[in-house]
Amino acid sequence: MNSNPIVFWELASLDGEKSVNFFKKVFNWQLEFDENLKFYTVAIPKEENEFWGGGIFTIKKAKLPFLALYIKVDDIDSKIKEIEANGGSITEKPNDISENTRICLFNEPSGVTFAMIQKIPKN
Repeated sequence: MNSNPIVFWELASLDGEKSVNFFKKVFNWQLEFDENLKFYTVAIPKEENEFWGGGIFTIKKAKLPFLALYIKVDDIDSKIKEIEANGGSITEKPNDISENTRICLFNEPSGVTFAMIQKIPKN
């Protein structure tokens, strides 16, 4: 998979700290709490990837535990058109999560939720 790779993941847990401790003990993941994001992250070295590796948090607004996979894209708006043209649907419209990062959640045709992430070029 060379284009549009999965570059980030999120685990929405019913008990974030319990999940963090599990992955630390079983897989030796180095998860650290990020005060800005308000969840635990495991990083990929910046030279390998322009996004983080993943994160775990306790559910606050979601209704069910979930795992989100983030697919890197160059243009979220054009991908939205492709998703809808191919039987998918947008579940959360694009929004900027920082000054240079944009995300959008979508369901593929069977209803499984994925996310797209895009770097916003600096002007």
